[in-house]
Amino acid sequence: MKVLICDDQALIRDSLEMLLRLERDIEVVGLAQDGAEAVALTARHQPDLVLMDLKMPGMNGIEATRRIHTHHPGVKVLVLTTYDDDEWVFDALRAGAAGYLLKDTPRAEVLRALRGTVEGKAFVDPAVAGKLVSQVAGAQTRSPTLLTDKLTAREEDVLRLLAQGLTNADIAARLFLSEGTVRNHVSAILAKLNVADRTQAAVLAIQHGLGD
Repeated sequence: MKVLICDDQALIRDSLEMLLRLERDIEVVGLAQDGAEAVALTARHQPDLVLMDLKMPGMNGIEATRRIHTHHPGVKVLVLTTYDDDEWVFDALRAGAAGYLLKDTPRAEVLRALRGTVEGKAFVDPAVAGKLVSQVAGAQTRSPTLLTDKLTAREEDVLRLLAQGLTNADIAARLFLSEGTVRNHVSAILAKLNVADRTQAAVLAIQHGLGD
């Protein structure tokens, strides 16, 4: 797994690099000190994942995530930051971040999130997830039909389970489908809903009351 680290604090960058270099299956291919450098190094090294800070001088992590997701859609971005404000969380997810962790996340959890994100899973810090759920629950839920009219019945089933945080393998077992079939359904859902990844699809589903 090739990983690029982006953080404006040298101590954090170096600490993360030391942590990841201890893992046999992880290769650190670059260190960026701001969003612009992260975008440039992503184009040069084509990492599997960018570990992205948010609040940085110059180009921040939100804009860098947006550009990476637009120009390199195969590269996952996992946010690792100290900021858990609602605005930061939603902006990062809308920009295409595949997950959102806080910097006090235990080492083992960071490593699990790195590997899981590359496999297509979504990791959101529990404190952030609580804010996300509260925000959605506090808002007026939009009509599910506005969303499901675009989907087949089977795609709606897949989306409901995806919004509950299930992996493709879990969804396949629940619906008695092959994992490949589920992957095809997820791809179709993303295209029909015009979202970049399963995290954004899940947020959209919850907003329409499909996450129960």
